[in-house]
Amino acid sequence: MSVAHAAEAVVSHGAFYETPEFWVLVAFVLTIALAGKTVAQKVSAALDERSEGIRSDIEEATRLREEAQELLASYERKQRDALEEAQQIADRAAAEAEYLTKKAASDLKTLLERRERQAKERIAQAEVAAIDDVRAAAIDLALEASRRMLAEKIVGSKADKLIDAAIKELPGKLH
Repeated sequence: MSVAHAAEAVVSHGAFYETPEFWVLVAFVLTIALAGKTVAQKVSAALDERSEGIRSDIEEATRLREEAQELLASYERKQRDALEEAQQIADRAAAEAEYLTKKAASDLKTLLERRERQAKERIAQAEVAAIDDVRAAAIDLALEASRRMLAEKIVGSKADKLIDAAIKELPGKLH
């Protein structure tokens, strides 16, 4: 610019508020202030919304943590109860197994005693049967020997008398 033009600019100006630059500056400041206020409100609203979301997330996380702790405690109680119940079942099973073992041993002993008695009875019956068989065989043998001896030595009328006497005595000698 030339010096004359600059001198004219300084001389022709009056008050500062009459210059277009001043009004442009005022309009710029007002525009920035209004835009800044709007932007600040929007930023503030967005930050408030974000902080409310974070607070909500923290509350939800706290609530979930408390629920998880309650659930964990519940499962630990259930596990303790289940372990106690399993121990009781094992104790009952051991007691029942011991009872069944004793009962089986007792039943086996009773069975063996009964079978031993039965075997002894069978042996006794077999002995009696054997003695009876031996007696019967001895009687048959003695009768046969007596018959032969009598047949050889006794003949005639004397033999008939002995036979008749034996026949008469027979009903008394039979059981």
